[in-house]
Amino acid sequence: MRQARNVQQNIKDGICTGPLAGVPVAIKDNMCTKGLLTTCGSKMLSDFVPTYTAQAVERLRQAGAVILGKTNMDEFAMGSTTETSFYGPTKNPWNTAHVPGGSSGGSCAAVAAEQCTYALGSDTGGSIRQPSAFCGVTGIKPTYGTVSRYGLIAYASSLDQIGPIAKDVSDCAAILEVLAAHDPKDATSVARDKDTDFTSALVDDVKGMKIGIPRDYFGKGLDPQVEAAIFKAAEVYREKGAIVQEFDLSLVPYAVPAYYVIACAQASSNLERFDGVKYGWRAKRYEGLHEMYKKSRSEAFGTEVKRRIMLGSFVLSSGYYDAYYLKALRTKALIRQAFDRAFASFDVILGPAAPATAPQIGTSLQDPMQMYLGDIYTVAANLAGLPGISIPVGTDAGGLPIGMQLLAGCFQEKAIIRAAYAYEQTRPYMPCPYAKEKGAAQ
Repeated sequence: MRQARNVQQNIKDGICTGPLAGVPVAIKDNMCTKGLLTTCGSKMLSDFVPTYTAQAVERLRQAGAVILGKTNMDEFAMGSTTETSFYGPTKNPWNTAHVPGGSSGGSCAAVAAEQCTYALGSDTGGSIRQPSAFCGVTGIKPTYGTVSRYGLIAYASSLDQIGPIAKDVSDCAAILEVLAAHDPKDATSVARDKDTDFTSALVDDVKGMKIGIPRDYFGKGLDPQVEAAIFKAAEVYREKGAIVQEFDLSLVPYAVPAYYVIACAQASSNLERFDGVKYGWRAKRYEGLHEMYKKSRSEAFGTEVKRRIMLGSFVLSSGYYDAYYLKALRTKALIRQAFDRAFASFDVILGPAAPATAPQIGTSLQDPMQMYLGDIYTVAANLAGLPGISIPVGTDAGGLPIGMQLLAGCFQEKAIIRAAYAYEQTRPYMPCPYAKEKGAAQ
């Protein structure tokens, strides 16, 4: 409230407060916020209060945004449901028996429930796009390097990217304009200040746009209701004058194993610092330094985080580096080349954001492999560093949202924004039941 009052006073005093003046935002809890608890959904950081603020959050503050608080997430962003959070799962506002997706599930649920106007998430393998699909909102994963990662607690440094989540494409584009800027504190940040007027792409015109649909995306494992919704959306583009064609992308089945090898290897390195000495929770009883390390990490990390650390340590170990990690890096390069070939023919690639709608709470953790395979449509964009957007395109028979993903070449955010906005004009935003009930009560 103090932030909001300060913005209001500045407006009264005629002081320029920025394009997001007074607009409430929620922040995923893996972005450092000075003076505010930043837990990463983990017991390990249950009492961690940063002494600095992430650059992405700072840019929102400078634009006048009002930070409401932090949102729940899968522990250290490792998960697709928010169920790996030490603090328990977030519930999907469309149906509270179902998950909101992850790892940015708290941010997407908050936007869908209209608890904030927009939110920040991070996307390592689909963690903005998949929960956006599950919650019926819009989420953008920018090209790698577009938004500063300074102050983002890393999962996999070569794949992580911060992006906006909002009810519609217009809001996401406006927020991304604020976020996109070169930051010397992030060595992977790209200077692209001349082409970040993303709102200029909010044009209801896709006539002549070439849209590719990978045949590889449609087959075993894809819910028929999701498939039908995606092809129905493709017909909308045809009716608007776009050139829509199917093609073979190839290498799709190899994206998930390559992603998990690379991500887990980098996670095992990034999470070494959390040992109870430099950072993080420390065990209460131990004998000697070695036992303190062991007990602190064993007690403070959850099952999924420990699983991925062990996998990452294994693929980096002597004798296995070439067999797994190096092979995954080569696969990553081949996937990038496959996308380069595709974007030589198409402006945008269209497909599902997830193979099914949101599962019930408690089902995904029973089968981790199935949870990993749920990332099949999203991880390739992270491996190739591409921009992607998820927008709602309907609901299934149970009333749960279905999301469509649009991808474009590196630094071609305007293409996906233009395509998403054009489709959005044919289908007004649908508030979730929770938001409808809240609105009726008011």
